[in-house]
Amino acid sequence: MQTLVFNTTTKTVVVYEGTAHESLISYQFQNISTVKPREGYYELIEKKVRDEETLETSKPVARFPISGTNMLIRE
Repeated sequence: MQTLVFNTTTKTVVVYEGTAHESLISYQFQNISTVKPREGYYELIEKKVRDEETLETSKPVARFPISGTNMLIRE
């Protein structure tokens, strides 16, 4: 079991092994605009401004199985 904590204010995601309050951090991600539930997994989407332009790019940076993953959303 793992716990994915998505902070919508800071746009960060921290993935813990086990429950969030008493476990080790497995992964940390910055600039995550959204976490999309897909068929069988959560997909983390990173949004960046490219080369100091106004053009924003979005790309998936990680996928975690829904089965075996708790997701908490924080502000």
